[in-house]
Amino acid sequence: MDHNNILAVVLAGGKSKRFGRDKSQVKLADKILIDYILNEIKDLYKDILIVTNEPIKFLDSNNISVTSDIKKGLGPLGGVLSAMKWARDNKKDYKWISTFPIDTPFFKKNHLIKFYKEINLDKSNLFFMKSKNTRHNIFGLWSLELFEKLEFALDKGDRKVELWANEIGVKTIDLEYENNKDPFFNINTEEDLENAKKLLKNDKL
Repeated sequence: MDHNNILAVVLAGGKSKRFGRDKSQVKLADKILIDYILNEIKDLYKDILIVTNEPIKFLDSNNISVTSDIKKGLGPLGGVLSAMKWARDNKKDYKWISTFPIDTPFFKKNHLIKFYKEINLDKSNLFFMKSKNTRHNIFGLWSLELFEKLEFALDKGDRKVELWANEIGVKTIDLEYENNKDPFFNINTEEDLENAKKLLKNDKL
C-alpha cells in the first residue's frame, strides 16, 4: 500500500468524560498520551492531522496539522468527516485516511504495517483492526469515497461507529499479539493510567 495515498488522522476531539480531563494531555512516564501514537506514525506519512476542539500540546513536527470538528458532538464519525473535509478543502490528493486514538500508548508501528500489508483495497472502502475477537473501530482505514455517505448518515442522526460501519460494509484485519502487553490497551480511567504506569515500569526492570 502506498502511504502517499493516506492521510493519518489522530482523533482527539472527545470529551474524555470517563477520565474527567483531556486524556491527550495526561502524562505517562516521560510523555503526554497523544505523543505516544504520534511518535509511532510521524515518519510514515506526508501529513498527519489532529482533530481537536481545544488547544492542546503535542510533539513538534513539520508534518502535523490541526483542525477542529466541523460540528461538535458528533463523536468519532464527526472527526472522520472533519478530516475528510480538511483534505478536500486543502486540495490534498489523498484517497484514504487512517485513523488513530490518543489513548493507546502501547500500540506500535509494526502493528500498523501488518494491518496495511493484509488489506486488499478491492474488497471494501472501510477496514478496521481486530484482535482477540475485539474490533477496534478507531484504528481504521477509510476511503474518501465514503464522504457523502458519512455526511448523510451524520445529518440523519447516526453517531455510533459500530452500527454505521456494519451498515455500509466493513472488513476486519486480525492482528494478534504474542506477549501480554495488549497494543490496544486504552486508557479510559485513572485506574487504567495506573495500570499503564505499572506495565511501563515492568518493561524497564
